[in-house]
Amino acid sequence: MMQNSKFSLTTLASATTLLCVGLQLLATQTTLAKSGSSPYSDPLNKGGWQLNKAVSDEFDSSRLDEDKWLIQGRNGEYKSRWIGRAPSQFSTENVRVEDGKLKIATRWEPDFDFSDKIDKASGDKYENITTAAVIGKEEFHYGYMEIRCKAADASITSSFWMTGVKSELDVFEFVGKPSQKHKKHLEKEMMATMINWGKPQGPDRRSWRDHYPLDWRVADDFHVYGCEWNENYLKFYADGKLVGTVTKEELGERWILVEPASIWVDSETFSWVGLPFKEELPADFEIDYIRVWQ
Repeated sequence: MMQNSKFSLTTLASATTLLCVGLQLLATQTTLAKSGSSPYSDPLNKGGWQLNKAVSDEFDSSRLDEDKWLIQGRNGEYKSRWIGRAPSQFSTENVRVEDGKLKIATRWEPDFDFSDKIDKASGDKYENITTAAVIGKEEFHYGYMEIRCKAADASITSSFWMTGVKSELDVFEFVGKPSQKHKKHLEKEMMATMINWGKPQGPDRRSWRDHYPLDWRVADDFHVYGCEWNENYLKFYADGKLVGTVTKEELGERWILVEPASIWVDSETFSWVGLPFKEELPADFEIDYIRVWQ
């Protein structure tokens, strides 16, 4: 009986020690990831990542660093000459830094000075809804890009993507609350897309797309999303967990991500998920940080 008690106490002490070590390791990993010294998916930095500060931002100042970021439309400057996806149009007034976060607003603004042009992509006119886009002025070539964010809780996209020479990668295009009920699954989905802008004009320029289910509504809280990009593959992460991979070998000629690229974050309207209701606007796409390691 005495020996059993001694054995039990020894076993309990060992288990307690292991638990404490495990908790300390978890705390260390979490601290390292939050500090920005390593990706959330590689908290001990086994990959030897170094933060590229030129294309990263913690958004801790009182205003956006416009030496680093272009607010689409600022002083009449539009990258790719794009003013937004109709019926919404980009407005520089919809971008602000507040509480240590970049916030991209979508608003119901029927009195906004909308373009009288017709959106070639959708065939719609610009009216009623304003959104915004923020674009990195510096490019990077291969690396690990990561964002901590919460999608807007409305039928608009909250997107994290990049563009290079005739190429585009959408790490995600979240839809916080689709107004079309049969699209409700998008509230808990990470949709990644590769687009070839070098193809001749056609109905679909996508060279690849995949959908990764999530355990949460993207508009409910902040989560960390990442993508590792190199010459051979893309790996997609959600809260540090690998959720999907695609390789150059799989895609063959459809693999187009070979040139340096710049980061975009924006909100857009898409009729195929339903337009936002006036009553649910304004709505914010909130971004805690954007980090790129190489």
